[in-house]
Formats: sequence, C-alpha cells, structure tokens
Amino acid sequence: MMKAQYEKKKIREFFDLVENEKYDLRKYSRPVLVYTIDENEIVKYSLWEEDLLRRFGLENVDGWDYEEDLLFCPDWIQDAEEDDDDDDDDDLF
Repeated sequence: MMKAQYEKKKIREFFDLVENEKYDLRKYSRPVLVYTIDENEIVKYSLWEEDLLRRFGLENVDGWDYEEDLLFCPDWIQDAEEDDDDDDDDDLF
C-alpha cells in the first residue's frame, strides 16, 4: 500500500539523501511524496501534486517512477512498528 508524505521539509530531506536530481521541487506548488517499501527493502516512489493526488486518491496510485534502497532513505520513511523501541525504555529511569 502506498503512503504519502506532505511535509515539504521531509520531502526535501528524502531527495537530498537519495540524490535524485530529476525532480525539481520548485516546479510543484504543493508536492507530495508517494512511496511504498517492498519485501526486499526497496523504496518505490513518485512525486505528485497534492490536488491531483486528492482528486484520484492515494488508493488508486499503482505505480512509481523511481526505486531506491531503504538504506539510503531517511529514518522516517520506515513504518512506526519498525522503529527501535530502545528509546522508550530510557523514559523509565
């Protein structure tokens, strides 16, 4: 299932880390990063205009433009369940 990131700062961070220069965020008035992570830890992604994505719906996105290894992507791209829970234990002391 595809996920969407609407925060421009995080989208810019993503493109800085994956070093994909084919997208120019200045061409988008309200960019949305649409992505999914497959079983081989490959991030498949595209950049959409927010109004276009809202019109067709995230559930109808069935393709992507580029792929990148999860290793080169920011931490926030992973599911919350996959986050390291060790940080939670520090609050107990």
